[in-house]
Amino acid sequence: MIRPTVLSAALWAVLSPVHAETAASADTRDFDRVQVTATRTERAVSDVAATVDVIDREQLDNQLVHDIADLVRYEPGISVTRNATRFGLGGFRIRGLDSNRVLIQTDGIAMPKSFDIGNFANANRNFTDLETLKRVEIVRGPASSLYGSDALGGVVAFVTKDPADYLKDGKDSYVGLKFGYDGDWQGLLGSVTTAFGGERWSGMVNVNHRQGQETDNKGDVRSRDYTRTAPNPQERDGRSVLSKLVYAPDESQRFRLTVEGNEDITDTDVYSSINDKHPTPSVRTTTGMTAHDKQTRMRVSFAHEMDALDTAFADSLRWQVYRQDSETTQVTNENRTNGSRRHREFNFDQRVYGAQAQFNKGLQTGDVEHALTWGFDGAWTEVHQKRDGFQVLANGNTSTTILPDAFPVRDFPISKTTELGLYVQDEMRLAGGRLSLVPGLRVDHYRLSPELDSIFREDNPDMPVASLSKTSVSPKLGMVWRFDDEWSLFAGYSHGFRSPPYNDVNLGFTNVMFGYTAIPNPDLKPETSNGVELGMRYLTPAAYVSVSGYWNDYKDFIESQRNVGRNAQGLLVFQSQNISEARIYGAELKAGVDFGQLTAVLDGWSLRSALAWSHGQNRTEDVPLDSVDPLRGTVGLMYDRDAWGVELAGTFAKRKTRIADADAYRPAGYGVLDLMGHWEFAPGAKFNVGVFNLADRNYIDWSSITSTLASGSTVVDRYSNPGRTVSASVAVSW
Repeated sequence: MIRPTVLSAALWAVLSPVHAETAASADTRDFDRVQVTATRTERAVSDVAATVDVIDREQLDNQLVHDIADLVRYEPGISVTRNATRFGLGGFRIRGLDSNRVLIQTDGIAMPKSFDIGNFANANRNFTDLETLKRVEIVRGPASSLYGSDALGGVVAFVTKDPADYLKDGKDSYVGLKFGYDGDWQGLLGSVTTAFGGERWSGMVNVNHRQGQETDNKGDVRSRDYTRTAPNPQERDGRSVLSKLVYAPDESQRFRLTVEGNEDITDTDVYSSINDKHPTPSVRTTTGMTAHDKQTRMRVSFAHEMDALDTAFADSLRWQVYRQDSETTQVTNENRTNGSRRHREFNFDQRVYGAQAQFNKGLQTGDVEHALTWGFDGAWTEVHQKRDGFQVLANGNTSTTILPDAFPVRDFPISKTTELGLYVQDEMRLAGGRLSLVPGLRVDHYRLSPELDSIFREDNPDMPVASLSKTSVSPKLGMVWRFDDEWSLFAGYSHGFRSPPYNDVNLGFTNVMFGYTAIPNPDLKPETSNGVELGMRYLTPAAYVSVSGYWNDYKDFIESQRNVGRNAQGLLVFQSQNISEARIYGAELKAGVDFGQLTAVLDGWSLRSALAWSHGQNRTEDVPLDSVDPLRGTVGLMYDRDAWGVELAGTFAKRKTRIADADAYRPAGYGVLDLMGHWEFAPGAKFNVGVFNLADRNYIDWSSITSTLASGSTVVDRYSNPGRTVSASVAVSW
């Protein structure tokens, strides 16, 4: 929550560079609301020919953001997918695209990709502890011209804290403690931060711990079987560490060594999978199930920034090299109705080495100012996936065959990928700075090299595997026209692409008993998109409005494991293929007002609001695109003083009506109110509290339903959101 006394000046500086100097003089708070992701340069939001969201540390704290779902709670058009029974939060959905079609990165390094296959294996993308962040930037729509593959739907960029964020006002040391409680999952959170600084060296360490239980919902059926609607019991435990060491040989350059790691462990009693009393005898298979899920990520990066390179080809330079390892391990133990016991293990391991370099150059040609940005991205990734297990039969014998699998198995071979990208962008200022044109181009090369080992070969003895080599070109063109001190118009075209995933190119398995086989497809083409966006912004010291519309066409969507007929042996053949085309268009609005600028009587009061509407169509099958969220809006009424403030926030969504399956469940519309407050009760000490879902409403977000749910389902409440909950935190520093 931004103080209303600062609201208009902050937004004025963000959305109107023509008045940035005036705003800065009126605003003593260090709040620039500058974004980097959309242009790879520090630019105000008004200089971007796209819709960009910037969420800073104060907003994260005041809105008690503890996970990625909290992060976009008040950002219509963006949601987070969720598995309600075991695996929890998945990843971001932006304007109808989710999973690996949205690029997530931390400090410029792409986060691990997701992968799931069946009920016992689901690797998500929730790998970043939000307590380590100072800012989050979200770019809506295709961004491949700057970020390459996977930025088909947009970019979520996490920016972690630096020592300089703590060592302000001449301080050479910092110690901070923070404790919190999250009522959604009865979670306890704690963190400690230390930082030091001198003339040349500075450093920091941030350590976090969290533990809690299952995420609450409004389900009240607590049976220990498939009829359960209450959440499955869980014990959750997680920790993270962020450490940085910075050496600045002079004021214009910095060397930065970063070591970051996080670990999350969840133990679940999966009651919802127990079906031994099911009315259909053939379905009665399971009498008990427990799960142990663990995911870890570790990255080491070394970066160098030079602000005054002063050469013919660049004024500034930033480069970094890194290594990042991530691993998801999921263990499932199942008791069967026939007296046997089954043990399954799923492992998904990604290891990536990367190098990045970016150059910036400013120059003038006639009356045109140019800000050139060009650079290189390279990532070399090795991916291992394996499923293993055994069963102990009723007679005591042990077997590694659990039909249809003879463990261990790999669903695709060990895969090595090389991703190389070159990009260039020119931000041109014309007409005395009133008009900006921003053309850009990126060329990406993608190479997939599978490696056969005995596990994959024994399971698929006669199956050929495919290498892949693709080159993609992604252009973009943006325009911002400031035709008035208060009004500006922006428009943009962007091309997006996503390289064929290794698991679609070489997914392979054969099961003669059940009569099917899956075969590779070396001819897969990249998924592509062409998008346009047009918008207008209005800003005065008292109010701001930003409205935009977009249109995105997507081609060659990859449908995984499509039935393509039978082979010579009579087996059903499944193969991933480029078949789908889709179109998504919509409109988005953000607006706010500082009432204190209108009259002194209302000093301290302000209002913010946002609205997003999308329409998606699967043009191949001429049916609605299910991944598009329904109309959703938010509004917040704030009152803020120097040391304390409160906000009443509402979230409203329309009923989900457009679904491809006519018999699928359609969540009803809803309205939910939250009340949040903060109090800086002493220098360096702050208390935050929030009551969420004040009216204790029973409601369901469409993004929580990740698989088809029948309209007559008796377990609908399993997917509901938490009822009324309280969250709080207290932070002290010196």
